[in-house]
Amino acid sequence: MKPVLTAADLERVPEGGEVVVTQETLITPLARDEAQRRGITFRMVTSPEHEVSSGGATGAPGGPEETARVVAIGADHGGFELKEQLKAYLRDWGYEFLDLGTDSTAAVDYPDFAEAVANAVARGDAWLGVVIDSAGIGSSIAANKVAGARAALCYDRATARNSREHNDANVLSLGAKLISPEAAREILAVWLSTPFAGGRHQRRVEKIRSIEERWARKR
Repeated sequence: MKPVLTAADLERVPEGGEVVVTQETLITPLARDEAQRRGITFRMVTSPEHEVSSGGATGAPGGPEETARVVAIGADHGGFELKEQLKAYLRDWGYEFLDLGTDSTAAVDYPDFAEAVANAVARGDAWLGVVIDSAGIGSSIAANKVAGARAALCYDRATARNSREHNDANVLSLGAKLISPEAAREILAVWLSTPFAGGRHQRRVEKIRSIEERWARKR
């Protein structure tokens, strides 16, 4: 699995600092821009064990134990092109993906694909899911109607990290017409690499599950 270095990984690196990378490391354009702006340099080494620098930058999203994890991904016509781009990144990062459509830019209805992705995650067919439409709002609403799905609409690295760390989000929703493809890549990389913090957040996520259970009993 090729490691990827994003702008988010440089947040803890001081100005003028150094990040150790290998020849396999994929450095995103935003990371290169951030490094240039803050005078951060990249030092190439040949040993994978030196992949993480003392400045705190990390390698590939998720780590080696997640190489076999499956990410379900689906989009309507507004998100089709971004879906295809993100599939390529997932492949580069060593993830398997489950493409649940659509397969063209012909007009379709976003709830169908959001439901399919959320179902795949809730059933355990996929580890995490990604849904994409033009704004990301409708798909997140639709995905959250599936019991067990916790979909989060993210538009930057901070919301991506927060949704995983605090809310244990298992479905990422993206608005293809509101963010750039490079921003979407950064968001996805951060989202995949951020673990759930547990602790006090676990109690709150359990309360979300309790809401689902109470409504299920009323039906």
